[in-house]
Amino acid sequence: MAEVAAACGGDPLVLWGAQGMARGVRAWALGEAVAVACPDLNRRDRLTVCGEPEQVAALAQWALERVGPSYRVVGSRALVGQVAACSPGLRLLGAFEWMDTHRLSPVLSPVLSAGPGRARRRARWLDPKEDDEVSALLAAAAPSSWAAPGVAGVRRWAGVRDEDGVLVAVAADAWSCPQVGFVAGVATAARRRGAGYGEAVCRLALGDLLTAHGRVALMVDTANHTALALYGRLGLRLRPLAAAALDGA
Repeated sequence: MAEVAAACGGDPLVLWGAQGMARGVRAWALGEAVAVACPDLNRRDRLTVCGEPEQVAALAQWALERVGPSYRVVGSRALVGQVAACSPGLRLLGAFEWMDTHRLSPVLSPVLSAGPGRARRRARWLDPKEDDEVSALLAAAAPSSWAAPGVAGVRRWAGVRDEDGVLVAVAADAWSCPQVGFVAGVATAARRRGAGYGEAVCRLALGDLLTAHGRVALMVDTANHTALALYGRLGLRLRPLAAAALDGA
């Protein structure tokens, strides 16, 4: 793992893609290019890349011949665009955002404190016996969530309940690795959005994972402006990503 960290210059995306060089993960370098193949990471086989575009293109093509067409090339948006442009048979799939930080911003939102007619927002790590409630909330508030109870790599769920005891916001510790804690499955009940519940559960999940791993990250859809604004307030910085795959994959 130390060799991967040195080769990629400590790039948190690549370190996350390496998953601590867990079983089944493979990594290669070519000049300044690095490629790490990890199966079933965030529900996809991923080939995470960084480095000089021409070298990355050559290395990615070489790696895909060995790991197979199910792997998606993932990296900074400009890099993946250049790699796809000069790699026959490799096509862009789409764009999304990576956000990470090694330090959260201080609490600024007054809705995280008790107010008239409001219970204090107390997020906590949930018991597995509460998974059915998590699943129900995700089905209603975030049906396209890649994290869900029972999915491989999803370790635990943080949640917060409203004054009536109803679970109204959740976030998962999912696909974390030694160097990067990863949050996924963030969802808030529609009727409770804008009241601070989402921020409360994110602060708990991000804060605890930051303490454990030294850096935290997540992925978010480019069009999800509300989530981007929230994560920005929490201190996460934006990094545009893209994915590409072989034709017919």
